[in-house]
Amino acid sequence: MVKTVGVLGAGQMGNGIAHVFAQFGYQVIIYDIAQAQLDKALATIRQNLERQAKKGAIAESLVAETMGRIRSTTEMSDLAPVDFAVEAVTEFEQLKLEIFRKLDGIVQPGAILASNTSSIPITKIASVTKRPDQVIGMHFMNPVPVMKLVEVIRGHATSDETFARTSELVAKLEKEMAVSQDYPGFIVNRVLIPMINEAIFALYEGIATAEDIDKGMKLGTNQPMGPLTLADFIGLDTVLAIANVLYDGFKDPKYRPCPLLVKMVNAGHLGRKSGRGFYTY
Repeated sequence: MVKTVGVLGAGQMGNGIAHVFAQFGYQVIIYDIAQAQLDKALATIRQNLERQAKKGAIAESLVAETMGRIRSTTEMSDLAPVDFAVEAVTEFEQLKLEIFRKLDGIVQPGAILASNTSSIPITKIASVTKRPDQVIGMHFMNPVPVMKLVEVIRGHATSDETFARTSELVAKLEKEMAVSQDYPGFIVNRVLIPMINEAIFALYEGIATAEDIDKGMKLGTNQPMGPLTLADFIGLDTVLAIANVLYDGFKDPKYRPCPLLVKMVNAGHLGRKSGRGFYTY
């Protein structure tokens, strides 16, 4: 039975994952190498909980209760007692492999190791551990407290027991699960990133302005935000990284990242987080 959950990485995804686990009664240990990032994550979680309480989505008393279930650390060894760990660090393969290698030697033998990766093969991540049957993909959507979907990805060796325990957790967090096999991009990004990339090609080829491309997709296909606005929200560096995973993984030219996307990332125009992308923030 899962009682204590470790979250690795205190960025946007990590703090959201820690938030939902703590809100639903789990003890959470959140780890990051930077204390400043952990402080920022805890402040964000509190702020988001207070917003939920103000809207009447949760009871006022749940704010302090939830915060009381989260502790932060800059030492990975503090994750030793967890029953379930979710890695949510930067989408950089070598870093993830290094973390799983270390984590495998720290946590108890029965613990499940999950990755929130949106594109890196779970089978590859599992192969650096001594427990490949206990490694699984658990891809939350951003922002985690709001979005209902969790994409669950079975690696080549993921056991039925690991899958069952993970699905149980998804249900306890009141999320919906979509199950994917372990191929580049899984379900969501396999469909989403080529759509965003095609929107960038439309802009690059002068088909229309960014505003009109977004308006066309928003009002014409009922999407909550246009693909270029969404790219800025995700971060153009992340969009490019996933596009490259699809391109390298399938060796199919249809996944080739648009040259404009590459140029913008090289220029440091990464979207909302840098203040400039397809739009200025």
